[in-house]
Amino acid sequence: MKSLTLNAPAKINYLLDVIRRRPDGYHDLRMIMQRVNLCDEITITLTDTPEVAVTCGKKGVPDGPGNIAWKAARALLDLAGVGQGATIAITKNIPVAAGLGGGSSDAAAVLMGMNELLGLGLSDQKLMEIGLKLGADVPFFVFRKTALAEGVGEQLTVMPAMPPAWVVLVNPGVHVSTAWVYRNLQLKNRAELAKLPHFYGNIEDICSILSNDLEAVTIPAFPVIADIKASMMRLGALGAMMSGSGPTVFGLFRDRETAEMAADALTAGTGWFTAAVETM
Repeated sequence: MKSLTLNAPAKINYLLDVIRRRPDGYHDLRMIMQRVNLCDEITITLTDTPEVAVTCGKKGVPDGPGNIAWKAARALLDLAGVGQGATIAITKNIPVAAGLGGGSSDAAAVLMGMNELLGLGLSDQKLMEIGLKLGADVPFFVFRKTALAEGVGEQLTVMPAMPPAWVVLVNPGVHVSTAWVYRNLQLKNRAELAKLPHFYGNIEDICSILSNDLEAVTIPAFPVIADIKASMMRLGALGAMMSGSGPTVFGLFRDRETAEMAADALTAGTGWFTAAVETM
């Protein structure tokens, strides 16, 4: 059986502006999205029977049609029109429902992997169009570059080169519903969007744009997020912010040693998920 193993990286949001609510209930956004090298491992194997099976074994991750990776495989098998199926084994290293895009990244990896295994020859643009039907963040992970994402996240533009950074991720394990966050967001009256720099020479330049409109909803309900941000800064972060709708907080660090020391300090006595990782 043909098989392929791929890494599916997490993402953080350097910027998340919520611009307006759309008639379809979604929101127009402006985000700067950055991949980091905390990755799920996805092994896809083609089978001779038409079923799709997903195995993960992680609490909160469905194994059947409720899994976005299952939907990605099904979409490409239906497009190929073959009698084959696939088994997908997911080793989850990215926390679930954490604002890090793990599910969307898994789906993107499956789209790219199935495209290769089935010999479909679909362009990235076509895979991004298919991915958008699965989830708003999926196109970004097919895009594979640091991006300005607009619309619901599907309008992607390559960002100017950004300096590499060490990133500490901390997830306190509280459950934050993305739908609840957007439902409770009071939209800002924006005369115009803040202008973004055209050049990022150092990590401080990245820190100058850190902003997340969703913190206004999530932090009052989960003050631990603000506590983690403050701890990150005390431990040497140059900037710290919640990623996506939370609850994961990331801090940007200049070097590996400081980042790893901060991660160790934030883990001690808390039981929180922490990881010191690099931008991609």
